[in-house]
Amino acid sequence: MPWSLNIGMIAGTAVRIHVTFLLFLGWIFVASYIAEGPQAALSGLVFMLLLFACVLLHEFGHIFTASGFGVSTPDVTLLPIGGVARLERIPEEPYEEFLVAIAGPLVNVAITIALIAVAGAQVNIGDLYAVESPDASMIDRLAAVNLFLAVFNMIPAFPMDGGRVLRALLAARLGFVRATKVAAFIGQGVAFALGVIGVFSNPMLIFIAIFVYLAASSEAHAVALRAMSRGLPVSAAMTTHFATLTPTARLEDAAQALLRTSQTNFPVINAAGKPVGILGRDDLMRALKQLGPAAHVIDTMITGVPTIGQRRRLEEAFRLLQESSAPAVAVVDDSGRLVGLVTSETASQMLTLKKGLPKGVRLGPWTRATGP
Repeated sequence: MPWSLNIGMIAGTAVRIHVTFLLFLGWIFVASYIAEGPQAALSGLVFMLLLFACVLLHEFGHIFTASGFGVSTPDVTLLPIGGVARLERIPEEPYEEFLVAIAGPLVNVAITIALIAVAGAQVNIGDLYAVESPDASMIDRLAAVNLFLAVFNMIPAFPMDGGRVLRALLAARLGFVRATKVAAFIGQGVAFALGVIGVFSNPMLIFIAIFVYLAASSEAHAVALRAMSRGLPVSAAMTTHFATLTPTARLEDAAQALLRTSQTNFPVINAAGKPVGILGRDDLMRALKQLGPAAHVIDTMITGVPTIGQRRRLEEAFRLLQESSAPAVAVVDDSGRLVGLVTSETASQMLTLKKGLPKGVRLGPWTRATGP
């Protein structure tokens, strides 16, 4: 994830801290220092560090359970809103996804029980309202917050764990794709309810509702793409008509290409026609302002663009597109020369066309019926 710092490795997973998380900790410390003095500031900072340690343990509950099913996790990132573990893939066997999803909340329950049994914590829902107060016991507040995290994460809406638990339960009877649609619809309903409650109580719920609604829509879209792409060659959704740039081309040339075409991303190829990077519209605009039109493409292009052979499956290209967060996946021939691009735009267009086709007609070629 951009703007994140690697602080170490745990069991093969890189632990990262987003810059906004550090800014959040600094804000907590300064605000507490100004309002109540250095002791309160230090206490508040320690509590937030302990809380996010619990969040990290929650994420590793998912990570270790997923690893038991052969799913690796390249990294986990701590954000002000919690942790994000980037699993290599979401297990599609219902019982696997159920166990992976519920493992995180169970870790928070286990932490609560341990604090009660070992440290003598007393769980009181009122401690949630005094979570920033140094007057309340830190152990009691930590136990209450962990219990809250377990309950909150079980809300049946993506991206919360409860949404994945719900999908796993539905998938046992409906199948993965249908279960995702139903779970996403329920999640959007929950988001709407949270938004209405937020209007009359806590405005923060409105932001959570928007986040949940968009996440549910995104999950349904991603699963629909994966289901549609299975068994299809990568050529079924790649674009082959596009302008390219060379590393030594000037930014002025790139700007002219932007005006002549409808492209937002330009693959950069070397003399052999092999992809070496990609230049996006936003990066181009920023570089024109900072470096000027005489600068070269190589000075601002993104390197490390994922590539895939033209004989591979489309679902692999979509997986690379999602995992790398790159603007495009370069499709290459046997000699490594660029022959096409798969982007999120072409994927969305393919899904739209798929929905508009008559029943029994499949993609590539468009009019070939799947039936006898």
